[in-house]
Amino acid sequence: GVTSMFMDVSSEAIHALLPIYLTSVLGLSAATLGIIEGVAEATTLAVKIFSGAISDWFGRRKLPALIGYGLAAVTKPVFALASLVGLVVAAHIADRFGKGIRGAPRDALIADLTPPERRGAAFGLRQALDTVGGVIGPLAAVALMLASGDNFRLVFALAVIPAILSVATLAFLVPADRATPKATEFPLSRAAAKQMPRAFWIVVALGAALAGARVAEAFLVLRATGLGLDPAYAPLVLVAMSVVYGAGAYPAGARSDKFSTRRMVVASLAALCAADAVLAYAPSLPVFFCGVALWGAHMALSQGLFAKLVADTAPETLRGTAFGLFNIASAVALVIGNSAFGFLWSAQGAGFAYATAGVAALVVAFAAIVALRPRAARG
Repeated sequence: GVTSMFMDVSSEAIHALLPIYLTSVLGLSAATLGIIEGVAEATTLAVKIFSGAISDWFGRRKLPALIGYGLAAVTKPVFALASLVGLVVAAHIADRFGKGIRGAPRDALIADLTPPERRGAAFGLRQALDTVGGVIGPLAAVALMLASGDNFRLVFALAVIPAILSVATLAFLVPADRATPKATEFPLSRAAAKQMPRAFWIVVALGAALAGARVAEAFLVLRATGLGLDPAYAPLVLVAMSVVYGAGAYPAGARSDKFSTRRMVVASLAALCAADAVLAYAPSLPVFFCGVALWGAHMALSQGLFAKLVADTAPETLRGTAFGLFNIASAVALVIGNSAFGFLWSAQGAGFAYATAGVAALVVAFAAIVALRPRAARG
């Protein structure tokens, strides 16, 4: 959790300023920026599934996670030192490559080191600390920019410090993972997929459906500015969401260890439905921020929970692969959901788009009630 927090402080401090730096300082066009961001995110997605499979193949989790965090840390000084667009872009893509490497092995490592009856709390705690880093990073970037007279390079240079602390925490304070049983064959195969129980595929399907119904947080910012929020204060929307998310992630994860899976999944979807309803019909900014708080509550209820469900339903020898498959399925669904949401927003307006998203979340909730009946839950 602390490893994730430090790296998020570093990464989000840079990412909060990088689009402005690339366009206003280095002269990139918005179209080129979009291509770069697309390539960076595609890199993250493509690497995720392979890193998890490799950790299963060798029966080790900490080393690939350490490589991923280390690669991200190594890229940070480049942002501060490079004056050429190509070097900055290469560092950005390499940073996303490191994120892709570390995700699945890190989650599998948490599952391996945590007693099954405490996994929900463990994943919730990691998510809470990660979110804390996501709040501190942008706020620190804003404060440093104000104090230094918009010195981008100074902010980028100082972001190296938490990145180093992140790697050091993982390297020296997290115990070496025990040697888990190795997969009998390379995990990305048909035979390995057949070893995944039915319960795991139910979790993947529900996670993907949920990701498709939950659109990107960037639309929250657009909704806020449409209701009259000054663009200068737009980052506060994500800060408010993250505060609720971070405060609720650990308690929600701990509850998932005690309450039924069905109840927790439905509760998370109920929070999403409520958030969409408020966001669809909010007449003013105070009401809008109530919707943002509900959105954060949904994230707190769902993110650690689904990580726990993946860990609980996947075979021990294929846990890294399982996290990679889950992440890929959710990411593809998120792209489809965002595309549809954006089209509805452009055609019918923000209110209609959020109302439709709420209906979609309600449909997923009913599907979860059916799919997570006790017999299905046992796989």
